Amino acid sequence: MAAAVAGAALLVMLMAAALARGDDSDWVRLPSKCEVCKYVAVELKSAFEETGKTKEVIDTKYGFLDGKGSAVKYTQSDIRLIEVTENICKRLLDYNLHKERSGSNRFAKGMSETFETLHNLVHKGVKVVMDIPYELWNETSAEVADLKKQCDVLVEEYEDVIEDWYRHHQTEDLSQFLCANHVLKGKDTSCLAEKWTGKKGDLASVEEKQSKKKSGKKKKKDQKDESVGAASLLDTGEALEEGVQEKAPLTHSPADEL
Repeated sequence: MAAAVAGAALLVMLMAAALARGDDSDWVRLPSKCEVCKYVAVELKSAFEETGKTKEVIDTKYGFLDGKGSAVKYTQSDIRLIEVTENICKRLLDYNLHKERSGSNRFAKGMSETFETLHNLVHKGVKVVMDIPYELWNETSAEVADLKKQCDVLVEEYEDVIEDWYRHHQTEDLSQFLCANHVLKGKDTSCLAEKWTGKKGDLASVEEKQSKKKSGKKKKKDQKDESVGAASLLDTGEALEEGVQEKAPLTHSPADEL
């Protein structure tokens, strides 16, 4: 027990030292333009996918005094474009900084591996001493706050490009169209190719896998229910058929025998 506590204390000291090393300029590394555009494109794609499932139709006649006008699908409307672009940067506040990851993969949803470990130690009763108060561990980091701030500027500056993609180029990859072809044209685009493959024990990866697992289980359950229902109907049909066959030999009534 003492060895375990000592080991945990040593781990805390090492992690605290890692978090405290260097000055603020070394520790706080604000997002690059490539990173900003990458995650703006990621969230735009996600938002358009989420809002593209409805079959709602919008009546535009109310905007004309003569009553003319036409109905338009929500998925092709200006309203959808405005709603998505107005709220897109707020979605970046759901991200956290994963300092244990390299490159643009340091930005991701879910708790970072570092803070997940520290939280677990606190819950086990280990005293963790850091420059950052415990109450602020889950607050938005300076990097994520700047990610959102730069997103606001980017969306406003490249509003016409996003609208052009929405109206005429939705078959093209948004990261390539917005970032590589416009925002980062002639600049470093290497972060766009960086992919996080996951790591054993990584909370963000585990949450994604659990979500997919639940979805798979639900599909299997639905298939099983359908199979049971079909089997039940089959058994009922066979039982009815057997009942008819058992009664079939009665070709006359008792009154006929009298």
